[in-house]
Amino acid sequence: MEITEIKIKVADLCKDYTDDGEGGVFAYSGKLTVRPAFQREFVYKDKQRDAVIESIRNSYPLNVMYWSKTGNDTFEVLDGQQRTISICQYINKDYSINHRFFHNLTEDEKQQILDYELSIYVCDGTEKEKLAWFRVINTAGEVLTNQELLNATYTGPWLSDAKMHFSKRSCVAGQMADGYLKGNPIRQEYLEKVLSWIADRDALETGEDYMAKHQHDNDANDLWIYFQTVINWAKTIFPNIRKGITDSQEWGILYNKYHGKQYNTNTLDEDIKKLIMDDDVTSKSGIIPYVLSDRTKHDEKTLSIRAFTDAQKMRAYEKQKHKCPYCLRNGIDKEYKFEEMQGDHIIPWSQGGHTTDDNLQMLCQKCNNDKSNK
Repeated sequence: MEITEIKIKVADLCKDYTDDGEGGVFAYSGKLTVRPAFQREFVYKDKQRDAVIESIRNSYPLNVMYWSKTGNDTFEVLDGQQRTISICQYINKDYSINHRFFHNLTEDEKQQILDYELSIYVCDGTEKEKLAWFRVINTAGEVLTNQELLNATYTGPWLSDAKMHFSKRSCVAGQMADGYLKGNPIRQEYLEKVLSWIADRDALETGEDYMAKHQHDNDANDLWIYFQTVINWAKTIFPNIRKGITDSQEWGILYNKYHGKQYNTNTLDEDIKKLIMDDDVTSKSGIIPYVLSDRTKHDEKTLSIRAFTDAQKMRAYEKQKHKCPYCLRNGIDKEYKFEEMQGDHIIPWSQGGHTTDDNLQMLCQKCNNDKSNK
């Protein structure tokens, strides 16, 4: 990968600055794509934005910015988007600092800002090289999420189309999946989630693998149709929205695993109600994976069944006089240290037992393991 350092004056950077909303942000006589269409929006707070301008007015150095070469004389910002927009918006009279807009400054003050030189590193290389470099330089400021890093590398018509569905502030994916999806679309969290789902469907290791495979597709129809199918499936079998439950699922992973099975919606809803009311169930988000799984092989781990407290276990330990009841039944009369014993539900939770003192027995580790393996 080739990296070249150039110097750009603020006046040249801000020439023909345009902000087309969701259509993107452009500067440097139209040659620089500052924010591609449907990329993350401006996230600097006022103090951060103002600090950029104050640094320029005091001739303090700004951190180096990084551009990626996209053509013979065209570029895209890799790192420095927020600083670039801060500068261009100020010159464009979009905001003031201490009640002074750019046009309120003296001519000398204006010229000092316009003549300020920015240090730019321009890179020209493969997508993989750019991504590896981008991960290294993106260590300060408004750090990009992993998906934003990937978006900066796998550009093209496929990504632009995918962002139309998943990356706008009020995107259609968020509206369609309201109550079934959590995240911040402008930080690419919806896109990252559905990519992980479809990668699982296609037996790929990561969402990045799916992006790399489809980068040069003309559209993201496969991703969008898959997402709609997943959410419609979720809404059909779980029509009642429950905060902390229906909006906390990896629906695509569940769909990939269970969509071929038949379920009774009313039965599922009754099971969910019972589990919500069960004080021993500490992970409410694990209820849906639990009820979807095979009834003969339910995995209680998803529910994080409440464990016995140390105080409960100590009471049982003293009551049993430090002995294991299973060992006693086998003719072994031995006292154990407290650390050598484990709390056990006499009646398992799956059979109606609760995490209460009268359902607790302390077993030695061997007997407890033997019981669990049966």
